[in-house]
Amino acid sequence: MTKKMIAALAAAALLGACSTDPYTGEQKVSNTAGGAAIGAGLGALAGMAVGGSKNAQRNAVLIGAGLGALTGGAIGATMDKNEADLRAELQGTGVSVTRVGDQVILNMPSDITFAVDQDAVKSSFYPTLNSVAKVLNRYQRTVVDVYGHTDSTGSDQHNLDLSQRRALSVANYLSAQGVDSRRFAVTGFGESRPIAPNSTAEGRAQNRRVEIQLSPLT
Repeated sequence: MTKKMIAALAAAALLGACSTDPYTGEQKVSNTAGGAAIGAGLGALAGMAVGGSKNAQRNAVLIGAGLGALTGGAIGATMDKNEADLRAELQGTGVSVTRVGDQVILNMPSDITFAVDQDAVKSSFYPTLNSVAKVLNRYQRTVVDVYGHTDSTGSDQHNLDLSQRRALSVANYLSAQGVDSRRFAVTGFGESRPIAPNSTAEGRAQNRRVEIQLSPLT
């Protein structure tokens, strides 16, 4: 599948899932329509998100839009500021902040983000995502990968679909708070990337998560 076809499929899927918020007039991806869009088009998005060329393609679009690439010492300095601000904003929220090289990773456990087997973000989690959006809008020269993960309970396909829908819900919420949607790539991994044993309740709880990975725009 060519890059143009992938982009067209993704755009069509998201456009078809959009609805207008009657209170704000904003265009959003509804949870119901977004779930339907997954089957039609998020597979294309997910494929681009794990493809080797996705970073270069996305970065080129953002740089062409005038954001400007980070180079040299500006990369580390910018990610240092991202990390520090996110740690300050997210203290006590249950979201962990991890630094890996030039990337900052946020781990959002599903029990504080979603109801059981649901893909709608809990309203109680809105303030936390608002804090994330504040930092993303403050430092715009980063790209944002949103990864959905589940435990091994249920079928592989169900878990994959649920992880995709949850990741899309988080990305859509952040976009509704003004974060440039072109910065996002959304991928659902289902149960394929556990960080703890699925043989225990504690391990399964750790595996049910959404991760946000911030990388410098280069």
